Amino acid sequence: MERIGIDLGGTKIEIAVLDASGALVARRRVPTPAGDYGATVEALAQLVAGAERERGTRCTVGVAMPGALSLATGLVKNANSTCLIGRPFKADLEARLGREVRLANDANCFALSEAVDGAASGAGVVFGVILGTGVGGGIVVDGRVLTGANAIAGEWGHVPMPLGRDDRVPAPRCYCGREGCVETFLSGPALAADHARASGQEIDAAQIASRAAAGDAACEATLARYEARLARALAVVMNIVDPDVIVLGGGLSNLARLYERVPSLWGAHVFSDEVRTRLVPPLHGDSGGVRGAAWLWGPA
Repeated sequence: MERIGIDLGGTKIEIAVLDASGALVARRRVPTPAGDYGATVEALAQLVAGAERERGTRCTVGVAMPGALSLATGLVKNANSTCLIGRPFKADLEARLGREVRLANDANCFALSEAVDGAASGAGVVFGVILGTGVGGGIVVDGRVLTGANAIAGEWGHVPMPLGRDDRVPAPRCYCGREGCVETFLSGPALAADHARASGQEIDAAQIASRAAAGDAACEATLARYEARLARALAVVMNIVDPDVIVLGGGLSNLARLYERVPSLWGAHVFSDEVRTRLVPPLHGDSGGVRGAAWLWGPA
């Protein structure tokens, strides 16, 4: 049976169909209806209907979503797409589609995709990281997503950032209501905000990277601070989960320098005489969410 995976993001919805071999055979993206829960559910239903018409078959459906479903109520919690919070998203989507739908946090789906047939294929314990508009994490053990007793396993973006000796910035406030979360230091907007505080230049993460590569000292200093913070934050994960592989995803995963510089820094913060964990870029790029959502129904 073919599998549909959907990646529900804050600005776009992507749908993909995997055939029985795991090959991607159809793909489409549309804008996310901003702040409109009902329109979002309908957009997903229309995408599924269109994909099944194109393929001429009924498919399983998995969805990578921001946040998670509360185990107590079944309602969405912890979503940075706030129109989903407190809504019976799974029940509403299943009613609209007339079938069971499997949902998981988008970072969990990314990690699952890379663990099944991506950059971490064959690894026992995989930590998948999203470094984009927000920061997330997902854990896969022996090919299965680790959800946790509270459905928050891997929510690394909302642990406190371990500050370095020279960090003197006020702890930024996070959308979750806390201060100093990893997300407020390591997301793309956080990188840009840190550069603006230090240099007075208001430019985005891509411009910071390109200017650093061209020799801009202020941009280079910003990236060095980012790398040191990322190394410390990942060391916390390593001291608890001890993954075989850490896969980076999201827009900042395209910074090639991270894969050499961060491992050169994290050893000072990892409670071990050597670090064997590998830091790798994703094999499937920005298809990780849809592929992982499709794999929620298991490998072929």
